[in-house]
Amino acid sequence: MSECIPLCNAADLVEGGRAVPFDVVLGGQTCRAFAVRYEGQVHAYVNRCSHVAMELDFQPDRFFDDSGRWLLCATHGAVYKPDTGECAGGPCRGGLVKIALSERDGVVHWHTAWNLQPLAF
Repeated sequence: MSECIPLCNAADLVEGGRAVPFDVVLGGQTCRAFAVRYEGQVHAYVNRCSHVAMELDFQPDRFFDDSGRWLLCATHGAVYKPDTGECAGGPCRGGLVKIALSERDGVVHWHTAWNLQPLAF
């Protein structure tokens, strides 16, 4: 069963700008995740490189390369497509774990799934 959870105001996600971070539980482990805006659409992924299971961002909440066209793993240079999470170059094994988002009435929501749950407080 899927649940829809408010994540942030739509204005918080600027095209090619800083990500909005959040925590999820994946496979029983707490993981960081992030949401970005690319070509007007919102996208979110688990913050874990498919090459080596480490966080991607080179500075907190910074995932885009200088061109604003790619998500970049700062450690080994893996490059991912911002709209799909698919590997576009560098040392990748598959793609990023995508998290379903929707945007309505000025709010971005994420949709939980059986294998990806909000962090319980």
